[in-house]
Amino acid sequence: MVFCPDGLDQDSAVTRTPTTREWLDRLVAFDTTSRNSNLDLIEDVRDWLKGRGIESWLAHNPERTKANLFATLPAHDGSTQGGIVLSGHTDVVPVDGQTWDSDPFKLMERDGNLYGRGTCDMKGFIATALAMVPEFQTQARRKPIHLAFSYDEEIGCMGAPTMLAEFADRGIRPDGCVVGEPTSMQVVVAHKGINVFHCKVHGRAAHSSLTPMGSNAIEYAARLICHIRDLADAYKANGPFDKFYDVPYTTMTTNLIQGGIALNTIPDLCEFSYEFRNLPDMKPVEIQATVKRYVAEYLLPRMQAEYPDARIDIVDGGAAPGLDASEEAAITQLARALTQDRQIRKVAYGTEAGLFQALNIPTVVCGPGSINNAHRPNEYVPLEQLAQCEGFLRNLGQALTEPDAKG
Repeated sequence: MVFCPDGLDQDSAVTRTPTTREWLDRLVAFDTTSRNSNLDLIEDVRDWLKGRGIESWLAHNPERTKANLFATLPAHDGSTQGGIVLSGHTDVVPVDGQTWDSDPFKLMERDGNLYGRGTCDMKGFIATALAMVPEFQTQARRKPIHLAFSYDEEIGCMGAPTMLAEFADRGIRPDGCVVGEPTSMQVVVAHKGINVFHCKVHGRAAHSSLTPMGSNAIEYAARLICHIRDLADAYKANGPFDKFYDVPYTTMTTNLIQGGIALNTIPDLCEFSYEFRNLPDMKPVEIQATVKRYVAEYLLPRMQAEYPDARIDIVDGGAAPGLDASEEAAITQLARALTQDRQIRKVAYGTEAGLFQALNIPTVVCGPGSINNAHRPNEYVPLEQLAQCEGFLRNLGQALTEPDAKG
């Protein structure tokens, strides 16, 4: 789909210069809920960039139903090395079961705010970055600016790794990255890691009047869930702690469970999912090892004493590493200088920033809108925040014209 304002033919629409608001209207209209394809949006952006002489490459999912987009606006001398990545995800969360005052996939302005699914998280940042492209092209920058737009961030940062995996082969070595998640245009230098696991407890079915003949999958799943809660309580009581987080310790929680077929039947299967959000300096593999050790040394032997073929399967459901940006990094110093924000902010929610940092690309998080408005009905971004983001990106590009630009 190519956005075409009234009175313009398609060719003009591809090459014209949409405003941030027009871009946001354009992006919100694509229903890129994570269960859907994002290709219409990605291809629309790719075609518009191509109309301005900017080539993009796409990194698809295995089914080729979704794609990441990466594009480079070279430095004034044509160089594509170094520079800053402006990163955002194109997928949004569902609106199912939510009560909206307007169509969530049609941009609506009320009281200085723009409403629609994804306006805050995080199409507002993408819209601003795209609206700034023509201005970026006029700057005599010594460093390039890169655009990185991903898929499936909302379901565990599943899309960006397929793009980042190509960086080495393509010789892409950015100096820094700004992930534009909603932070009210304040600088976030750290966030927790997210780790999701799916567990299946396999027991043995029996009539409930013959309880000793079965092995109750629900009851053993409950023991494991309680152990996970005990671990969570220990982190809450004993740390380690980081006072700069709103929740200053690692958390663990079980959020989905199902099992059983009838009231009078011992269940042979119980499935549940749990997650933990670790402080960046804690190793997820060591946290998960405590769960596996409990299963191997305590829980499974008890189950197999009742039913030798009992088993407990735990599989990874996705993970995103935490972020812990250095205050000495050029991108951190640049972001702080541009926002005049010196406060240390660390958040419990996850982003793709840790994925960039894992490639030794210094990264910070800074974007328009408040995380408190993300995922909710009547999601919105203030027009004032979009204007601040425009100024931030304009000044970021200008900073890359300086002789000692390192960002």
